[in-house]
Amino acid sequence: MTESAQAATSGAQTIPLRDPATGECDGQLAVVSKAEVDRIAQRLRAAQADWAALDVHNRCDALLAFADALERHREPMVEALLRDTGRWQESQIEVDSTVGALRRWAADAPALLQAPEPVASSMGFLHSRQNLVPYELVGVISPWNFPLLLSLIDAIPALAAGCAVLCKPSEVTSRFASVLDDVMAEVPALQPVFAVVTGGGSTGEAVIGAVDTICFTGSVRTGRRVGEACAARFIPCSLELGGKDPALVLADADPVRSARAIAWGGFVNGGQSCMSIERVYVDAKIAEPFIAALVETAKSLKLTHPEPREGQIGPIISAAQIAIVREQLADAKKRGARALAGGELIEHGGTWCPPTVLVDVDESMRIASEESFATILPVMVVANEEEAIKRANDSIFGLSAAVFSGDTEHAARVASRLHAGGVSINDACLTGMIHTAEKQSFKQSGLGGSRMGSVSIRRFVRSQAVLVNSGVDDPWWFPATT
Repeated sequence: MTESAQAATSGAQTIPLRDPATGECDGQLAVVSKAEVDRIAQRLRAAQADWAALDVHNRCDALLAFADALERHREPMVEALLRDTGRWQESQIEVDSTVGALRRWAADAPALLQAPEPVASSMGFLHSRQNLVPYELVGVISPWNFPLLLSLIDAIPALAAGCAVLCKPSEVTSRFASVLDDVMAEVPALQPVFAVVTGGGSTGEAVIGAVDTICFTGSVRTGRRVGEACAARFIPCSLELGGKDPALVLADADPVRSARAIAWGGFVNGGQSCMSIERVYVDAKIAEPFIAALVETAKSLKLTHPEPREGQIGPIISAAQIAIVREQLADAKKRGARALAGGELIEHGGTWCPPTVLVDVDESMRIASEESFATILPVMVVANEEEAIKRANDSIFGLSAAVFSGDTEHAARVASRLHAGGVSINDACLTGMIHTAEKQSFKQSGLGGSRMGSVSIRRFVRSQAVLVNSGVDDPWWFPATT
């Protein structure tokens, strides 16, 4: 039994759990106290030295055992994620992607963590070698939109590197943690160095105060507070924050194919992804067929109500987000935007945002500048690609983007001018599907090293230089005395 489960059975403080599909609070989540977080952190630290001393292949064997156990618990994990998020198809993908990440890191980590060969200096009698020293305890604070995947996307390489990990998932979506307890019960090698604690902001603050480095995924506002808390403690942090990702549809793009890709990029997971397409800039030359195809696709999609295993568009997961989306839509309409599809939230106990296509939009509207986290695509017609680039870059966000063109080399040149950490060409949201390419967040979308690609494991180790004298007196030493 993990510490969160123990807290739930010991009369600890709790907070209600809301089912996003029904809107009802149907459970209670244990709040792990600061004292408990500190105790757990001490236990993890005590076990970390032995974990780091293991050969990396042994640590990777434990990751493979984790993957096998998660596969055995696939069905109950998907069911738990369904109750957490109200979605079905994406929850299956989430579990399978997490299994894939475990297997990928188990295969790649040994080579990535191999110490370099000693290097001779310009002075032949001195040489250096490098040690990679893992942080003792890594803290992971994850969001509500992909509860399992984003709880483990940083934890997995940290464990491979030899760190212990303390994870706090979002209080909005923590039902999956009980299934994760069952998974971890089948991986004894990881139990001493991996723990999950549940609770709200106070538990997250306690985690920051107890660890050596933080990986946080969430909003810009909360991420700023996390960064300030880490700075006060003089510990590093890796922040993956919000986005308002633009798609640029150039004059030579296929309008129908572009519309299909952008519809997926804007509407998958109910638009509740930091790399969702949330702004579209389409060249006036192809705007009419593009918008027509986008509207047709939007109207063809179904809500996951009353049967969550049918349809494509799940409910808005977070109750707090509902008010934000409603206010953004009202502001857009007040300022002259028109909805060609959707445009109104629908209540079925829970709250759904039908796939919405807005036109007559400009950047004075909140819907064009603030993160929405909903199935809303504001479409803005531009005169040419220069205007599209300028308007796409006029944002505080810089997470990712997309460019559509009949000439991929030309699209790549446009991509290089965009202020975004990852750019998909003739597709959308590819950084959410392919985790092997290195990328960093631009502007207020994040801070720190890449969480993607093989380089991301280096966030969890420090480079130690060992400088060796082979037995020759240095010329700068004080003269020998007799």
